[in-house]
Amino acid sequence: MFEEGGGTMTKFMYKYVTAKTDGFFRVADYKETIDKMAEEGWRFVSGLPARQSQYGAIIEPDLVFEK
Repeated sequence: MFEEGGGTMTKFMYKYVTAKTDGFFRVADYKETIDKMAEEGWRFVSGLPARQSQYGAIIEPDLVFEK
């Protein structure tokens, strides 16, 4: 992120956490992970499909956090 005026860069750390599913997002699994990471000071940024089935179901989503 670029800050105006000073010309300095704000640096973020990123953490990727793989969530296990049975082909569908199980609400408790990923919500618990997001809540746990938030308690540790991480902000949820995005979810990306890390692995999909041959039919397109997300088997392992990567949850992306920044600090």
